[in-house]
Amino acid sequence: MIRDAVGRPMEILLIEDDLEDAGMTIEALRQGDVPCRVSLVRDGEEAMEFLLRRQRYRRAPRPDLILLDLNLPKKSGREVLADVKADPQLDFIPVVVLTASRTHQEILRAENLHVEDYLTKPVDLQQFIDVVKSLRRYMLSDVIMPR
Repeated sequence: MIRDAVGRPMEILLIEDDLEDAGMTIEALRQGDVPCRVSLVRDGEEAMEFLLRRQRYRRAPRPDLILLDLNLPKKSGREVLADVKADPQLDFIPVVVLTASRTHQEILRAENLHVEDYLTKPVDLQQFIDVVKSLRRYMLSDVIMPR
């Protein structure tokens, strides 16, 4: 999330291979009070093309937030996360991991994946808003998030 985020909808990159889960996540965001634009990619390789603005994604918006499923085809979510955190052009983007259950969340927390937070699928609107508010407080010195 960067300073030019003020006054525009939040750009969210949703990296999710399951279209049903993606649809529920997008619907939860639409019902919310957080102005956002969601871009969806369905595998790890496509995610990196989007983030690095390669090929058909040359004009892709830089996301303010990445919602990442860890179980992806072609390149796993863990590999995507490692690539994002290793790239100085991307490492500032907050990553929220989408998990199947609270139990899965605890296992992932124990792995110290260096993510900002976790959301349980299907994404609950209030849970998402709470995460955004938490990120807003965490990054307030850098940016004011859109309301």
